[in-house]
Amino acid sequence: MTRSDATDRSPIPEPKRNPLPDPAPDTPDELPEPAQISMSDIGAALASGWEDFRRAPAFGLLFSAFYVAGGLVMAAVALASGREWWLIPFILGFPLIAPFAAIGLYEVSRRIEAQEPLDWPRVLGVVFAQKDRQIPSMAMVILLLFMFWVFAAHTVFALFMGVSALTNITTSMAVLFEGRGLVMLIVGTLIGGAFAAVLFSFTVVGLPVLLDREVDFITAIIASIRAVAANPMVLAAWAAMIVILLAVGIFPFFLGLFITMPVLGHASWHVYRRLMPDS
Repeated sequence: MTRSDATDRSPIPEPKRNPLPDPAPDTPDELPEPAQISMSDIGAALASGWEDFRRAPAFGLLFSAFYVAGGLVMAAVALASGREWWLIPFILGFPLIAPFAAIGLYEVSRRIEAQEPLDWPRVLGVVFAQKDRQIPSMAMVILLLFMFWVFAAHTVFALFMGVSALTNITTSMAVLFEGRGLVMLIVGTLIGGAFAAVLFSFTVVGLPVLLDREVDFITAIIASIRAVAANPMVLAAWAAMIVILLAVGIFPFFLGLFITMPVLGHASWHVYRRLMPDS
């Protein structure tokens, strides 16, 4: 065999191959334009919320039980320490944190609407699975707003009543309902209402859409604000209705929340479905 034969039979180098591309990442869902709704839609959503609660009451009672228990513990601690006034900012700020309880209720209503099985493992599984999605980010927004509200409430109290009143108020709650105390309550309520309005604008669509679709929490907040901008009067009435019904549930020792919170949670899902219909 000649040298040329050996050269001709040398191994042919393998052609370079480009690596296979990574699978395309999951693309976020496209959200539809918010629909315009009327007060009749709010009434229909409340009726649907009541029907969902009647169909699956155990879920509503469980999710609301955490808030009833928390309210009772908070009231007991405040009364035992002689600092009843601490209940006021927490009660006024309750609508800020109430949306947390609605996550499980949204899932129940979604399953009823989609005619999917209603059982504890599936519903609770979806609720617990939210820790790996965008709900915790939205939860941080809600908690931060609530903390700012508590700070603002203490600041307003100190401005109107003086720092010393923070320790002396335990002698009589009547001071809160006369003179500067009454003005302080009015101003504090207005500030609390502003916090609640901001959070409502963030969550009326923002929370249910995070459960229903694959979007990030910033997109969800923007979609929620756009829905409020498209329906300012109707959603303002809905927000006022939520506050009134929560107040009705809170004042009889928080026990009314066993009814009002589940109904409002289910109804909120149906309001969302009317605001963000399937595209």
